[in-house]
Amino acid sequence: MTDILGWRKLIGVVAPSTNTVVQPEMEGMRPEGVTNHFSRIHVEDPVALSDEDFLAGTQAISDNTMDAVRSVMTCKPDYLMMGMSAITFYGGIKGGEQWRRQVEDLAGVGASVGSEATVAALNAYGGIKRVSFVSPYYPVANAEVKRYLQESGFEVVRDIPLRCRCWTDIAKVPVSRLVEVIAELDGDDVDAIVQVGTNLSMVDLAAKKEAELGKPVIAINTATYWHGLRACGISDKMEGFGRLLSEF
Repeated sequence: MTDILGWRKLIGVVAPSTNTVVQPEMEGMRPEGVTNHFSRIHVEDPVALSDEDFLAGTQAISDNTMDAVRSVMTCKPDYLMMGMSAITFYGGIKGGEQWRRQVEDLAGVGASVGSEATVAALNAYGGIKRVSFVSPYYPVANAEVKRYLQESGFEVVRDIPLRCRCWTDIAKVPVSRLVEVIAELDGDDVDAIVQVGTNLSMVDLAAKKEAELGKPVIAINTATYWHGLRACGISDKMEGFGRLLSEF
């Protein structure tokens, strides 16, 4: 028998309990016959005042992820999309792969993670060598993102850590600030602009700026959802989310 609403695929989406962006953004990209089933990673909302505070916060998310995975697997999803990104960049390519495999080994199904999805998205466009990126992170985590992208073959020209003081503040960064950041990240020396940090709402703005700038502007939630759909064999092309979902 087939699920009545999710007759194509059931997708488990796992994100921190403090995250208010992943669920609505990914729901907006959901094609007919695919249903998203959300599971929250319990985490407090501490104030981060330093690199050390931020690292401790992301480690707490990682430590509690497996409980959320166990929970969502009770609805028997076909695939998982991981709605947290910082931890997936830690330790370079090998570190990110190891983390994903831990999730997959527990779940018994495949999973898309932000780090790998971002690189896959950049490669899908083709011809991208130099990138810049924005995050809500502290510099110590941006260094991990930079390392991951460099190991994946990209030159990171510049990056901006927004240093959000707590997890819930990330979702409150105004569009006007993100517009300023994109302008700072852009330049003739940049082939593509990337946003990481899943609670930073960029799906709509990235699509708009991509059209304006004439170069890829990739939001991590778009990349992760696209990556998961394609991994599930769903090739629907959708407008309104940038070239990634409309062309690739």
